[in-house]
Amino acid sequence: MLENSVFASSRGLRLNTGNGPTLQPIDIGHPDYVGLVDPDTAFWALVKKDKLPDALTDGSFLQQYREKQETCSAEMKALRFGLKPSAVYFNPTERCNLNCNYCYIPEALRKDGVHMSKSKLIEALGILKEYFKETLPGGSQPQIIFHGSEPMLNREAVFDAIDTYKDDFTFGVQTNGTLLNDEALEFLTSRGIGIGLSLDGHIAQVADRTRKTWAGSGVSRKVMNTLERLKGYPNYNVICTVTRENMETLTEIVDFFHALEIPACMLNPVRCTRPGARAIRPQDHELSHYYLKALDRTYELYQKTGRKLVVANFSNILVSIVAPTARRLMCDISPCGGGRCFFAVSAKGDLFPCSEFIGLEAFNGGNLFKGEIKKALDSRAFGQVTGRKAENIEPCSRCAVRHFCGSPCPAEAYEMNGGMNRPGAFCELYEEQARYALRLIADGKEDAYLWDNWDSETSTTIDITAL
Repeated sequence: MLENSVFASSRGLRLNTGNGPTLQPIDIGHPDYVGLVDPDTAFWALVKKDKLPDALTDGSFLQQYREKQETCSAEMKALRFGLKPSAVYFNPTERCNLNCNYCYIPEALRKDGVHMSKSKLIEALGILKEYFKETLPGGSQPQIIFHGSEPMLNREAVFDAIDTYKDDFTFGVQTNGTLLNDEALEFLTSRGIGIGLSLDGHIAQVADRTRKTWAGSGVSRKVMNTLERLKGYPNYNVICTVTRENMETLTEIVDFFHALEIPACMLNPVRCTRPGARAIRPQDHELSHYYLKALDRTYELYQKTGRKLVVANFSNILVSIVAPTARRLMCDISPCGGGRCFFAVSAKGDLFPCSEFIGLEAFNGGNLFKGEIKKALDSRAFGQVTGRKAENIEPCSRCAVRHFCGSPCPAEAYEMNGGMNRPGAFCELYEEQARYALRLIADGKEDAYLWDNWDSETSTTIDITAL
């Protein structure tokens, strides 16, 4: 569904009744345009401010949307409830060599947890291979992301598994980067493996405030060295977790990432699942200010150099507006992707909807080695996540942008705010990102913030340009 510049005017159908659509006007902070959004279908329109009364009362615009409303609704329903798992976040070890302030894996596991043996890891991927053969179309290649804790602590088993199943899965590794020596980098890059690294600042003084060893030493210089060696490799990205400790430097972090020619990054607001994360959580209104300034800076750099730095988590919100079914991440929709588009496997083979839930036994749906994948997907543990809908959450049920945001994150809502039917930690930030995205679209700037060829597989469902 591609809604790329919709400027509307019409006469006839009544809004907000059984015979007409429900369209909510929203102030997007633009000098010339306001937004109209149908919260149920994620349809949107940009309307010139002086034409808003016409758009809300004239029939031709409303009739054109009414004729496509069922199609829009069906597309959104399929996106939210019709997808099957095609990816697995796989923790090959419970241990980590770092003790980051905000980690969602319990400290006891990261200190003294187990590695999955090489033979068990090979067995586990064999089980997953057979499962996906039954559930995905022929020729599809499911994704395995080795995740953490720190997967490179069990490197030999991980690398052996990658080579054993190189023709069966697309692999990625999310790592803190401290153990990526020349040999490891050669192995991963020669096979085109996706690499995700973590770095929370442009200088050690900032980055080392939150990411450090058990002894309290910073590791950012090692990660920066790894990033230098990855320059030119197309298949990597960097996650910057945004906290109170680094939010004021986000513009400088963007400059640093761009100078390193990093193809994509994530500026992820800290997930407040654990008390350590909540202790460094920024205030919403303060974070929004610095976050949007950092997004502005990516545009300035693109204008100056012609080279993009895609902020993947923001671009996902932007694409959820311009082409909802083209989104790549499934955190910003409800139900989220946990247990629905992907699931997580712990180092003991236990199955969770998402890595954020590892360590929370209420969300353990079964065990991979006991043949319980299907059981887990249908379990009450998973159903708590897959049944979480923004329509059942206050104030999300009344929010015009609820399908551009999704009220993330269920683990955060459960642990921080006391239940699944509660919002997450950063409601205002997501609202401001949606407004910002609509302003970009009004000004024709959206392509500068999206990955190249983002629209190659999209089609237009409705495109009204009456004004």
